[in-house]
Amino acid sequence: MTTASKTHTVTMWTLVSLIIGSCIGSGIFALPQNIASLASPGAMLVGWAIAGVGMLSIAFVFQILAQRKPHLDSGVYSYVRAGLGDFIGFTSGWGYWLGSVIAQVGYANLFFSTIGHYVPVLRNNAVLAVATSALTWVIFAMLTRGVQQAALMNVVTTVAKTVPILCFIVLVAFLGFRWDTFTLDFWGAGEGLPFGEQLQGIMLFTVWVFIGIEGASVYSKQARTRSDVGRATVVGFLSVLALLVAVSTLSYGVMSREELAALPENSMGAVLEAVVGPWGGALVSTGLCLSVLGAYVSWQMLCAEPIVMMARDGILPHRLGRTNAAGAPVAAQLISTAVIQAFVIIFFVSEASYTSMVQLATIMYLLPYIFSSLYLVLLAVRGKGLTHPHAGTRFDDSGPAASPRDDRAHLAVGVVGMIYSLWLIYAADPVYVLFGALAVVPGFIPYVFTRIARRERAFNAFEWGVVALIAAGAIAAVFGLAGGTLTLG
Repeated sequence: MTTASKTHTVTMWTLVSLIIGSCIGSGIFALPQNIASLASPGAMLVGWAIAGVGMLSIAFVFQILAQRKPHLDSGVYSYVRAGLGDFIGFTSGWGYWLGSVIAQVGYANLFFSTIGHYVPVLRNNAVLAVATSALTWVIFAMLTRGVQQAALMNVVTTVAKTVPILCFIVLVAFLGFRWDTFTLDFWGAGEGLPFGEQLQGIMLFTVWVFIGIEGASVYSKQARTRSDVGRATVVGFLSVLALLVAVSTLSYGVMSREELAALPENSMGAVLEAVVGPWGGALVSTGLCLSVLGAYVSWQMLCAEPIVMMARDGILPHRLGRTNAAGAPVAAQLISTAVIQAFVIIFFVSEASYTSMVQLATIMYLLPYIFSSLYLVLLAVRGKGLTHPHAGTRFDDSGPAASPRDDRAHLAVGVVGMIYSLWLIYAADPVYVLFGALAVVPGFIPYVFTRIARRERAFNAFEWGVVALIAAGAIAAVFGLAGGTLTLG
């Protein structure tokens, strides 16, 4: 058997399962309340159509980049670094890392608030903070010993999150859905809700539930054929989209928009409970808890990866990428866990909701989406990324050339992905954009320290402009917090 036959073993359906497993997490369980709090049924359907085109373009951006630049294997941030230089690559990796950290707090919040429905003591904010902190440090202790999720746990959590969702769709469709309820004030005109504002409001939630859609591109080198990656991306994406649209649409047929908006964070469970009784809510709650717990362990382990990759690539201190005898990157995991702990305190002191955490995390995830799309545009137009005028960029931007026909197709995908991602930033609440800028600023310290230690120029003229823009947003956030005009609640 040849080496190629040994390495190219991942089938299309394995890639499809990776996409579905990556995307279907905590977000879908909170989706009915999240969407209904901001949009009518009509706006919801239009929003999913826009998200479908936009997020599929993002998925294809990463798939195309994986094909054109197979040697770039340091995560999604490596594409940004190759195309736009060390600092923009660092900002993208830092944003992706912070998004994962903040998502951890959101997962824990949803996990314990769901249990709190049955255990009243967990409804207290102080108890929630202590429970979240304890869980976070217990998992850190496990990870430092090289303990990873066992295959059995992956199977259990996958079944746990798919069975309740499928049960919800079947039971609600046949037992609870009422057409007159679904069409009641279909466009939100009765409540005076501007259609444009409804669309803007739900956009970040649609991105949140698609985080991980780039999953197939990560394994493109191991796929049996490159065409399998493209087919898996489409099949996996459409499968996830079908589940999300079904859950959103069917919920509007059980309760009015106002009733859905008033539900707790595990709103899928509440909807099913309204249809079949308490056992339906308990079924969804059990699936949610197992799913979120599995995701919490996985993502806390993965939180360290961006730091390790940037340390090994020389844009963070090298010692942050070191591993212990068990193969665990202890320094990176410790930093990630400590920052998770800090955000636990910040969010619970400010009484921030799961919704606030989701929107802030999504803003951070958008950074690599925007810059990766821009890199693909540059490749399609000029065959390479931007020329980096300072000596500090030590990155090989070479790779196989594409045909003119492929370049035209890739340009279209990159433009759609970039416009969609930029529009999401515009559609976001400015509060989260400013807080996102504030969260990025502390990363300047280790980055500049590393550049100085290497006797390299910290920023070029273009990068100084980016620094000034981020700093301005951070200063506005600080003054807003001090003056009480900005809150995370």
